[in-house]
Amino acid sequence: MKLCHEYISSDMPFKVRRTVRWSECDPAGVVYAGRFTDYLLDACSLFFSHIRFGHGQRKADGEAFGLPAKHMSLTFMASLYPDEIFETEIRVAEIRNRTFDLLATARNMDGRTIFEGQCSPICIKPHVRESMPLPNGLRDKLLQYLIAREQTR
Repeated sequence: MKLCHEYISSDMPFKVRRTVRWSECDPAGVVYAGRFTDYLLDACSLFFSHIRFGHGQRKADGEAFGLPAKHMSLTFMASLYPDEIFETEIRVAEIRNRTFDLLATARNMDGRTIFEGQCSPICIKPHVRESMPLPNGLRDKLLQYLIAREQTR
């Protein structure tokens, strides 16, 4: 039987629950630091898929677009170990003309913060690698999460 190691656990707020695999750890049983970047990007990727702008779905007005990361940052608060379960919450923080900010907070099941991060994608035309304005459909979806975040403050 194959177990699911990562899945969407909440729609609003958007959360991804993940179980640490042994292969993500060093011989001492601690998650490699580089894996935290993967955890952040994987959660962002699931967020994009959830709002219908994942891989293969990024089209607006018939035009394809990409969302590579322009900026990313992480602050580590605690270690993770094999079979530990944690959730990463993704929040829309700011929407600009061509970029936007996603904030991430990962916590274990006891509520202890594991890491905090930020990913700032930039909207591009994929074939020419030039920035472009955010499509209205994407902006509308992001606004839904931004408004929900503001209402819970």
